[in-house]
Formats: sequence, structure tokens, C-alpha cells
Amino acid sequence: MTHQVLARKWRPRDFETLVGQQHVVRALTHALASGRLHHAYLLTGTRGVGKTTIARILARAVNCETGITARPCGKCAACTGIEAGRYVDTIEMDAASNRGVDEMTQLLENAVYAPSAGRYKVYVIDEVHMLSTHAFNAMLKTLEEPPPHVLFVLATTDPQKVPVTVLSRCLQFNLKNMTPAAIASHLATVLQSEGIAFEAPALALVGRSASGSMRDALSLLDQAIAYGGGSVLEAAVSEMLGSVDQGWIDAVLDALAAGDGAALIGAADAIGEAGSAFERVLDELALRLHRVALTQAGVTVDDAHREACERHAQQFAPEDVQVYYQIVIHGARDLALAPDPHAGFSMTLLRMLAFRPVAVAGSPNGSAPAPAGAGGGGGGGPTASAAPSASATGAQALQALRAATAPRSVRASSPVPAVSASKPPARSSVTEQASIIDVAPADAEPASSTEPSPAAAEVPPGPGVAPAAAAGL
Repeated sequence: MTHQVLARKWRPRDFETLVGQQHVVRALTHALASGRLHHAYLLTGTRGVGKTTIARILARAVNCETGITARPCGKCAACTGIEAGRYVDTIEMDAASNRGVDEMTQLLENAVYAPSAGRYKVYVIDEVHMLSTHAFNAMLKTLEEPPPHVLFVLATTDPQKVPVTVLSRCLQFNLKNMTPAAIASHLATVLQSEGIAFEAPALALVGRSASGSMRDALSLLDQAIAYGGGSVLEAAVSEMLGSVDQGWIDAVLDALAAGDGAALIGAADAIGEAGSAFERVLDELALRLHRVALTQAGVTVDDAHREACERHAQQFAPEDVQVYYQIVIHGARDLALAPDPHAGFSMTLLRMLAFRPVAVAGSPNGSAPAPAGAGGGGGGGPTASAAPSASATGAQALQALRAATAPRSVRASSPVPAVSASKPPARSSVTEQASIIDVAPADAEPASSTEPSPAAAEVPPGPGVAPAAAAGL
């Protein structure tokens, strides 16, 4: 007997063995038990989640020789014929290759005839969104008022492309993506029944790589069995999938916790030499930071790297983990814009190090000191509060020193009001709008208040200025 792939061998044959779609199973089971079957069902969801499988189970349920039941016997001519794909009253059509109005017209013409062997003629139309507009229009009347012996089951991965007029005539069920845990559990059952040795972490890797599709998971499991020589081990599956070595993730986070930039670049170089895809490394780094954040929130992380997550949860503050996660996500998004992937990956790691908070002595909760001049006092020179802390970085110290010693310029923001003869005369409006008062450093000698400034002496009197004021200028 020829070998049958696991995805076909382990296809569910009844609702009880269907994995991960309990909301659909419950609705259809109750409908079959109460005899309240709808004439058209629309099953939506990504590939490999059970759309065609549910359609075939429903066809067996309504045509089983034991009666309409949610538990078909699987032994009668109807059940075995539907499973083998040769039952005359179950018609499966691929809309991707039969999308025209002529094919739909022929199907609808045959639908009016009574079933040959079973109770219902079941039409399973896969990828129904591929039908042409004329084909959809041709089936509307029959879909709304079909013969009593006809049951339509439509399946699609893209329900947005199905016309609203068709959607309104069907009962719609959205099939969910399966969780990695549910996939790994089902794969363990399959391997135990097949008598194949396996490691649980290897199945977890397959479950994450399947992206919610059980069919993809079973196909990967077939590949893993062949790659591992009859067993499914974590090391072999990781190598087969090209998964990132978690040791590199540990090395990156340990170097980040130590503030060791050389170690970070060394890890990036080693990852590049190992041939790991930098995109996948950033994805794994983001997943690890997510687990660290969960650990800090008091959630128990149940995986093979629990000890590392607990260690890193002690090394980083929760705020730091959130910042690092955002940097990694943005780095993965912008990796395609980098000159080369290695440079983009290295800069992402260095950005994490550059944004690593630095505790400042004497400031509460490690906050940075207040900038110079933020407190009271009107002196323009350096003060004791402007001096950089001993624990501040060199860049912070240089910035504080420049801010304390640089001269400041203040632009006049309002006109100078006119004064009496006992006070210095008012300046012209032109001078008032363009004047800039330079504030000298604190150690400079103050200018004499009786000496008129040269700039003021050179300005001619403007219009509307009193002669006495002009003479004073």
C-alpha cells in the first residue's frame, strides 16, 4: 500500500475528532439534532483550518444510512463514498478553475434533479470568492430558494470578495486559527498513535511555525520525521526550520544588561557568521522580551526558557523592557531600509544600549538632574546646581557645562515705554524693534549708566519722537 501523508491520513471524519473549531461544531450539531438545517453555509478562514473537512463531515451527516445525525457511522456506502470522493450526490467544485457563468449554469441545471442515492445533494464550492460576477449573479435565485433536497456549502479564504447579496443568503461561520498549544497537543497524539519518538519542545516549534494551520503543521511534521530519520527531536526540527538559536538571544540580553557594547557587536557578528536571518533574530528577541514582561507582571511562563526569562526579569526594570521591545519592533520594521541587514541589526542593538537609562546620584528613582538655571537666582554664570553629577555620562557633563558658560541673548519682545525727563530717554520705534540686549557674563564689569551707548547715539530720531527726546539721543 502506498504511503499516505499525515495531513490526509489524520483528516477528521466526524465532529468529535475535529480540533479547534468548537463553536462551529456546536452550532452544526444542534442543527442536525433538531432538524433545523439551513440550505446554505459559508465557511471562512485561513488555509488548513478545516473548511473542506467540515463540509465533508456535514455531507456524511445528512446522507448517512443510519439517518441524519451528528455522529455518522463511517461504514455505510454514503460515508465511505464521500470520504473517498466518489459519492454521486456530493459534488465538490473548485471555483478557481470553474469560475465562469457556463460552469455555474450547468451546476444549477443539475441541482433541480432529485439525488440519486442519498437524501441531499450537497454542493461544496471551494474558494467561492474566485467566481466571476456573472457566476455569482446566476446563482443568486437558486441560493435564495433552492430545491428542498439541495444543500450548499461555500468555503473561502477571502470573504471580503464575496458579494453582499451572497453573504445575506448564507449562514456564515468564521473558522479560527489554532493556537500553537492546541497544534502541539494534536501532533503529540498523532505521533503516539504512529509510534514515533518525539520531544515536546520540537512540537512546540512546529506549532509556532504552522501559523494557526493544522494542515501546515502536519505537513511540517512529515518533513521533520523524514529529516530526523524517524524521530522528532528539538535540535533537528530547529535546524530544519532555520530557527534562531536561543543562546544568541541570551547573549544579546546579557550584554545589554551589562552595558557591554563590544559584546553586543560580537553577538551580532557571530549571528551573521552563523547565517541566521536577522529578521527572525529580531522576531525572537521581541518574543523573549514579551515573555520577560509577562514574568515581571507575575504570569508564569511555561516554556523551555523559563529560567532565562526569570533572570532577565530581575536584570531589567519593567519600563526598560517596554522601551527595548519598541526599539526591536521598529528595528525589524526598518531593517529593509538599512544599507545592509547586518548594519541595521547592529544599529538596533546599539540603539537599545544608547537608550539604556543611567542612574544619577542624588536624584530620586534614577531621574536625571534638573537643567542649569531651572531653580531660583538670576545669575547668568555657572552655579553649584549646574555642575554635572559625578555619575552622569560624559555627554551629559559636556552639555551641562556648555549650558552654564555660554552667553545668552535676549530679544526684546515688547516696546520700551516712554519715560520722564529724569529717566533715560525713550528709543525710537525702529531701535525698539531691532535691538538685542547682550547679557554679559557675571564676571564682566558693568557699563556706566550715564554713558549713552554708541548704538543709541548713531540712531536718528524717528517720526513722532519729541525734540527733547531726540536731543537726548
